[in-house]
Amino acid sequence: MDRIVAYCGIVCSECKGYIATQANDLAALEAAAAEAREQFGVADATAESVRCDGCLSEEGVKIGYCAECEIRACGAERGVANCAYCVEYDTCGKLSGFLANVTGARETLDAIRAAR
Repeated sequence: MDRIVAYCGIVCSECKGYIATQANDLAALEAAAAEAREQFGVADATAESVRCDGCLSEEGVKIGYCAECEIRACGAERGVANCAYCVEYDTCGKLSGFLANVTGARETLDAIRAAR
């Protein structure tokens, strides 16, 4: 499977919801929803709400949060592959707050930025 990196630096292709969706594995989707409820405090997470084909795709299903994600909306509007390609990467307030709370996302984006 090709590596898919979301606008924000989360690696979609390593996400439990994405993997379970691609495998059409209902038990794994239930487990991903349980993890979202327990670890991330998403009280209403269900197997259906964690189904995702990756946020970069215009088609297919997305986790419930994608509809309100400012980072995703901004990246799509700017037409960048992900935020590492944005000219405002180092100064973006939306992104910096997110990156402070998500393990590994900054490192992923920094590596992409350094390699381009």
